Parts: sequence; structure tokens; C-alpha cells
Amino acid sequence: MCGRFSLVSNAHILARFFALERMPEGFIPRYNIAPTQHSVVIYHDGALGRQAAMWRWGLIPRWAKDISIGQRMINARAETLDQRPAFRQAYRYRRCVIPASGFFEWHGPKGQKTPFYFRLNTDQPFGMAGLWEEWLSPEGGLRTFTIITTEANAVVRSIHHRMPVVFHTQDEIDQWLDHRRSDPNDLQRLLAPRPIPGLEGYEVSTRVNSAANDDPQCIEPVEDGRRIKNQIHPT
Repeated sequence: MCGRFSLVSNAHILARFFALERMPEGFIPRYNIAPTQHSVVIYHDGALGRQAAMWRWGLIPRWAKDISIGQRMINARAETLDQRPAFRQAYRYRRCVIPASGFFEWHGPKGQKTPFYFRLNTDQPFGMAGLWEEWLSPEGGLRTFTIITTEANAVVRSIHHRMPVVFHTQDEIDQWLDHRRSDPNDLQRLLAPRPIPGLEGYEVSTRVNSAANDDPQCIEPVEDGRRIKNQIHPT
């Protein structure tokens, strides 16, 4: 699963990489983004085209009675998107990309898990595949998102068996956000596990375990900690 991620690039770099006119109001770099918090989401909005907004992490289906269900829907398995009522329509019509600089996974026995941080060794941001929904309450609409996970590739597999679907090229992002695509079989091709050039991982401090900690120390490698290298280098 993906339970934490970071977004530390500045607004100019992110806007250029994701082909945005500007970053949404309220954006600040974050080192430890946790479920129920807000983060940047990129989506297609009809005639307005590509847009970015700050939405809450943890998808709340339109039919949900209250927001608590969102805490259980921070991730959606790529293999079953078209089978789950909570995700089926969003998979066809409400896809999004969540910008990130890196993501965290934990390894080890319960109570002794060690956090690892995965990033591109070029320091380039990337997108994670997601879905979004708008939940209506008496107070108004609330837009939420979930991060899609797939089987871990060779770099992540030694730490965790799942990982977020990572888009590291403009073409992948464009295809996922293309509102003309709605065939699940066509979309599944974009979610398949694959090597990601430059992706590497390393052990970080357990400070990241607490969502209250949100500073550069959360993504710094610990001294003499384990590192996971990538044999495929960016071109």
C-alpha cells in the first residue's frame, strides 16, 4: 500500500513538469503527507482542460453516509478497479494524477517496521495514478482522492509487495488524464507493474511514523541504513 508520500519540489518545477498554468492556492512543499490531509491533485475539467486543486486524501464514494469511510480508501488496487462499486465509475470518468517527490513503504515485523523512502535519483517529481470523487453533505461538496496501487517492481519488492502506480513521463500522464478514454481494458495497460528508470529507495528515520512530523528529516537517509539501488538508469 501507499500510506505516506512527499511533495517537496517548488511550484515552478511542478507547474512546468505537469503542464499547469499555476499550482493551486494553498500549495506548500510537504515531506510527510498522510491520509485525511490535503494534497495537490491534477485532473481534466471539461472545457477548462487540465486543472490542479488541493483535495483530501481518502476517497469518499458519492453514496457514503459519512466521511469516515475515506480513511479505509486511501488506496485502490489496480487489478480490481472495475469490480469495486466505490471505484468503478471513477475509474472510467474521474481519473487524476497526484504529484509526488517520493513515497514511503514499511518493512519488517509488526511493531518493528522500518520506513523506506523511494524517489527518482534525478530529483524529478512524478505522478501517481489516482481516482477522485465529490461527496455531497449538508455543508457542501468535498472532493477526495485515492492512490492506485499495483504489484511492486524489482526495486520496491524487497520492502513491500505493493507500490503506487508511478507515471514518470509526460506521455503516461497525458494518457491517464485523457477524458476520451473509458475502456477498462485499455486503461489497465497503464497500471501494469513495470521498471521505473532511476527509482531508488533508502531507509529513513521513524520520525515519518508520526504525521505530526513534516520536515526534511523525514526524507533524509539514516546513517548506515539500507539502500536499494536501481540497475535501470534514466536516459
